[in-house]
Amino acid sequence: MARKNSRQLWADKVSGKFVNSSVSGGYAVSRTPFRGVVLGIDPSLRGTGLAVVEFSEADRRLILHSRTIKLKPSIPMFECLGLINGNVAELLKRYPIDAVAVEQTIYVQNFQTAQILGAARGAAIAAAAVSGKSIFEYAPLRVKQAIVGMGRASKEQVARTVMGLVGHADTLAHDESDAAAVAICHAFTHIPESP
Repeated sequence: MARKNSRQLWADKVSGKFVNSSVSGGYAVSRTPFRGVVLGIDPSLRGTGLAVVEFSEADRRLILHSRTIKLKPSIPMFECLGLINGNVAELLKRYPIDAVAVEQTIYVQNFQTAQILGAARGAAIAAAAVSGKSIFEYAPLRVKQAIVGMGRASKEQVARTVMGLVGHADTLAHDESDAAAVAICHAFTHIPESP
């Protein structure tokens, strides 16, 4: 069996196959593709992106809803947190969400920014936790690798690839395409625990 390069291995992973390296030489093992509805969240105090993505039996992906929670600087932080929480809670009630995928915070320039971003993430995650949904976090590098195939992809590359993956004609706002990317990353890479 010929060795596959990383691009070929990634193509196998995205198509529902992965290589079991515990066996000498490795072999392709099929896995059941994710089916269900995922709420993707790209948290930010002034521009949280939300996307509800459905993964169907026909291996199709469809954006059921997306929005950016744009909040002006004049709105106090605590009010922003309440609005983020309320928007997430509303989507969790409106759609049959199976999982919530949230982008992790990896690097921020200062402590105050980290605190504000952490509060925004907490407001969104709290709504999902209260509703009893399974919550998963993905690093931005992992999301970009899952969507584009390289961790240093630009926001434009991610947005174009997301649109191609969901067959959406319109271009989503960056926060919304980032949220959809997190949802798609979950569907492409999450391996459920064995019962």
